[in-house]
Amino acid sequence: MDTSSKNPTIDPAEENAFFPSPYSLSQYTAPKTDFDGTYSNDQVAPYTKVLVVGTEERYMLMQNGKMFSTGNHPVESLLPIYHMLEAGVEIEVATLTGAPIKFEWWAFPQEDEAIRSAWERLKDQFKQPMPLAKALEEDRKYAGIFIPGGHGAMLNLPESKDLQAALDRALAEDQLLISLCHGPAGFLAAGLDRETNPLAGYTMCVFPDALDASANIEIGYLPGKMPWALGEAIKAAGIKIANETMSGMVHQDRNLLTGDSPLASNELGKLVVKNLLERHPA
Repeated sequence: MDTSSKNPTIDPAEENAFFPSPYSLSQYTAPKTDFDGTYSNDQVAPYTKVLVVGTEERYMLMQNGKMFSTGNHPVESLLPIYHMLEAGVEIEVATLTGAPIKFEWWAFPQEDEAIRSAWERLKDQFKQPMPLAKALEEDRKYAGIFIPGGHGAMLNLPESKDLQAALDRALAEDQLLISLCHGPAGFLAAGLDRETNPLAGYTMCVFPDALDASANIEIGYLPGKMPWALGEAIKAAGIKIANETMSGMVHQDRNLLTGDSPLASNELGKLVVKNLLERHPA
């Protein structure tokens, strides 16, 4: 494949829709991740569960009328999950309605054994997740909520009352709140129809607006300007942003664990397991 083209690639499944350009994929994706081993060989207490809330949305309508073919980023989703699975954490997967999670399959690292393992172990759940409302049932107990990254997390999750209820419960029970890259868009749901977002005053990592507004368009990763700027909305909610660039930074503020991009996936997974082991020793 010619990796020099900066023209977004046509997605034939939808009118005027596009995948990232070959050039941008040559810069942003790789056949393997930087996985370098798990945090430890210890296991968390049995029945420790983390709820993964993914997106069932595929297309982001850009300001120029073009569609970006997106979803959840596989590395940002599966590498943190792999770390949790290896520590004995049980994963339950949900989307807003129970429709399958959409993945940015063009970013799947085909030669990465950790990513492949997590995918195979949870594939059935990704294809048949439970509706998020079911995760709110009283008998379901979680140690944390993980909202994976990918631009698709900006679609519908920020307007979800069910996600707001899940976040309220997580905060009340001091669960871990975990996300990275564009996933923190889901945390905006906590402030729906409220004067103040409960996470106001927290500090988190998020993908830099500056890259989405300029470089990602110039290299053809995005087919146009996004409908809204994530970092700008996070700041408007009273939440502080720890990073200015995409460097693989992770950050912990109380029970909130975040990373800035796919580059943070491995370290975020380790940070999550460290916290779960401290909170739920076997």
